[in-house]
Amino acid sequence: MRRYRWWIGGGVALFVAALVGIFVFAGPSTPPGPIQRPGPPGTGPLTIVSMGDSTLSGEGAGNYTADTNGANGDWCHRSPDATVKKTDVPGIVEKVNLACSGAPAAQVGLGEAKQWTEPSQAGQLAELVKTHRVAAIVVAVGANDDPHFSQLISQCFQAWFVSGNAPCRTAIAPTWQQRVDAMVPKVVSALGDIKSVLARAGYRPDDYQLVLQSYAAPIGPGIPANLQNLNGCPFRTEDLQWVVERGVPVLSRGLAAAAAQAGVRFLDLSRAGIGHEACSGGADASKEWFSRLTLQLNDLADADRAGHAIQESFHPNANGHAQIGRCLTEFLATAEPAAACLSGADGNLHPAAAVTAG
Repeated sequence: MRRYRWWIGGGVALFVAALVGIFVFAGPSTPPGPIQRPGPPGTGPLTIVSMGDSTLSGEGAGNYTADTNGANGDWCHRSPDATVKKTDVPGIVEKVNLACSGAPAAQVGLGEAKQWTEPSQAGQLAELVKTHRVAAIVVAVGANDDPHFSQLISQCFQAWFVSGNAPCRTAIAPTWQQRVDAMVPKVVSALGDIKSVLARAGYRPDDYQLVLQSYAAPIGPGIPANLQNLNGCPFRTEDLQWVVERGVPVLSRGLAAAAAQAGVRFLDLSRAGIGHEACSGGADASKEWFSRLTLQLNDLADADRAGHAIQESFHPNANGHAQIGRCLTEFLATAEPAAACLSGADGNLHPAAAVTAG
């Protein structure tokens, strides 16, 4: 698989070059074929990059870097425990996280859109390739565009909180497919901008891997009743069922369509959290891969931070990011155009051939 030859190292390339030289001088006088370069162009360390929103920034994992935890208005919430930091790809030396919590597709692509004071992520990538050889990029984006997935979760919380309210799915379900459909071209555009940045830097399509991943359902209907409240997961059972059975699968299928249109690989996470959702562990939260309702009490005393006191709720926690990083690592080692992260016999996430259920 030509795409992965540069992971083997420079020694093999030199050995092959020597053999080619022998045959050129000793064999028939035939013109040499095109030179095969070992991976990304330029100089600097081989690097994997994450771009997109909270599901890759590290939201929910905690331990956020000081510069992205409210400093000067930057709430991107990047964590050293984020997914990209938990990958282990042979040959990769550096792991760079450009993802920013809440980022829409416009801020991931090229342009003037900002998120929490930060400029275009594709623009940041253009600067990065000047000093790094980017071998792989993973992107998670789209949920903050027309679907407004975080608002969906908020609506479902309000439906639980206010007695007499209808289930949140009553208002969301009728237009959900249309909202996902409207998201698709925005994701395709952002992915196109990423590819354009690399092309301008001299990259060929087989110099790097570009993966679009979808979103896992952070909550599910199988949670203990004593945690279906402000102690953990304040949602109605019928709304939890809709999120798992309809909301997340439809979103994932939309992202699969975007990946196909953009000509990039796709990693489906729609079923990655089954059995490990927030509150699913009952008294033992260590079994969960997603954060429960999380309130940073200290932030409530600061007017600038109070609005972000529950920002990390219902995102992959450190365990979740580690599991997704494991699955992503294994997926990058294959040549499959798409796969789904599913729990294996060992209880860990692995890429499987099945894609988007529902």
